[in-house]
Amino acid sequence: MTSSADIDRVPLVTSPTSQLARELWETIRLAAPMALTLLGQIAMTTTDLAWIGRLGEEAVAAAALAATIYFVSFTIGLGVVSAVSPLAAQAFGARDPRRVRRATRVGLWAALLISLPMMSFPLYGEQILRLLGQADAPARLAQNYLLGLVWGATPALWLIALRGFMSALNRPEPVLWITLAAIPANAVLVYVLIYGAWGLPRLGLFGAGLATTLVNAGMFVAGLWFAVTRRPFKKYHVFGRIWRIDWVMMRDLIAVGTPISIALLMEFGLFSSAALLTGLISTTAIAANQIALQVTTILFMVQLGISLATTVRVGHAVGRGDPSGVRRAGFTAMLLGAIIATILTLIVIACRFAIARIFLGAAATNAEAVIDLVATLLMVGATFFVTDGLQTIAAGALRGLKDTRMPLMFAATGYWLVGFPSAWALAFHAGLGAVGVWIGLSVGSAVYACLLITRFHRLANRFGSA
Repeated sequence: MTSSADIDRVPLVTSPTSQLARELWETIRLAAPMALTLLGQIAMTTTDLAWIGRLGEEAVAAAALAATIYFVSFTIGLGVVSAVSPLAAQAFGARDPRRVRRATRVGLWAALLISLPMMSFPLYGEQILRLLGQADAPARLAQNYLLGLVWGATPALWLIALRGFMSALNRPEPVLWITLAAIPANAVLVYVLIYGAWGLPRLGLFGAGLATTLVNAGMFVAGLWFAVTRRPFKKYHVFGRIWRIDWVMMRDLIAVGTPISIALLMEFGLFSSAALLTGLISTTAIAANQIALQVTTILFMVQLGISLATTVRVGHAVGRGDPSGVRRAGFTAMLLGAIIATILTLIVIACRFAIARIFLGAAATNAEAVIDLVATLLMVGATFFVTDGLQTIAAGALRGLKDTRMPLMFAATGYWLVGFPSAWALAFHAGLGAVGVWIGLSVGSAVYACLLITRFHRLANRFGSA
């Protein structure tokens, strides 16, 4: 009997139009739960920030500092473990369940081996922040948050490995269900541990971090249950002989995943630098930039969901040796992403003043000036929203081909040789201020997107002629 997971490999249609329509549908079917999962994660971090905000401005600042320290270390593991998806997808497309199992196992081992040294970085967060010139009080509070947060890194990376495995099998829904269940559980647990409800001690920022760790652990256990007990996952026996490390596959995982980590760090560094540039302009610019970036993050989650689906779709086509399928999967996803980004951008432009007011109450200091600048940045960022989505999806398509080294070079070019210098020059030498920073971001993102799309076009054609 052919399962729905196997139907993707059966050539049911022959006409180009039908194949394109089917590819579009399969991409949407795979991307939708992935995007909703990512938005659910945003909902959890937003809930955390809302509860922490009741502790005061100093606690919010400390949490932001702690999140920066944690994210830098976590991203190192995130990129490597994300390589499970293309490796498992290619194996699934090639109908090689043993290689699917091997890719998932080494992803779980890599998550453990990377997270152990990775955790030492946040454990010295206070000293790091002081070396970076932060005041003693927020640095100490940030360390309290990190002491609770850091232990959740390993289960979080384990869940990402399982997510890559499940997505490669065209079954991303379990992680979405787990995330949806975790949102209210996280909200309750963060509140209880921060403020000491139900007879528990008041733990403050340490409690907020500990709650995130417990939620991460619970989500991984739920993912483990799906992987071990539910079809079609259980027939792969991904935890059989888990104590044996497959060093050959581990090298492949690291070779594919390490450039992803470095590229993510470059992107994070660019946006952090953009925030620092606006800090040199005015407090109004800082606030407006932060709100505009938050809107961008929300829109980005939709495109990232499409990108993750694109990695799987391209990987499947590579595995089954289908050159036209590789091209169709990549370019269909880019078309879908461009259409969705355009629609969302038009909505943001039309509602830009209302969006700014959601983030900033009228009672806030200098509220109208910040709202006006946010609205302007969202207008300027219209092209950025589209190009950022395209580069994300194109990068996902290249990951499906296990091509991550050249995209790393493109990230350095687009973000740091073009984007940052343009932002600096337009902000300070052209006198455009925060608007100039965002124009620079848009230019850098557009260059990066063009390089990635050109690279995919060449590799997809080369795969067809190989």
